[in-house]
Amino acid sequence: MWRNAAVKPYEEHEVDILTALEDTYQIIVWNDDVNTFDFVIETLIKVCGHSEEQAEQCALLIHTQGKYAVKQGSFEDLKPMVEAITDRGISATLEVMA
Repeated sequence: MWRNAAVKPYEEHEVDILTALEDTYQIIVWNDDVNTFDFVIETLIKVCGHSEEQAEQCALLIHTQGKYAVKQGSFEDLKPMVEAITDRGISATLEVMA
């Protein structure tokens, strides 16, 4: 049996493994027949930091699709935003992204 000098024997190394991945969440805003476009747009600008154009596009998508994911991020960042949106009487949920 011959040995190839370039082949090294198996070496065992300790490796730190990330055991918990942080999930990404999204705020889903739901369409309703109560709140006006202007109010939803104003809310997205004030609460989520959207530009006027971005907030208008989100409002239109909420209206036509029945719901729309208006913001993505960590649970800690989005939870206060969802609470602020729902405190204004707009239906919103915080969901883990698939």
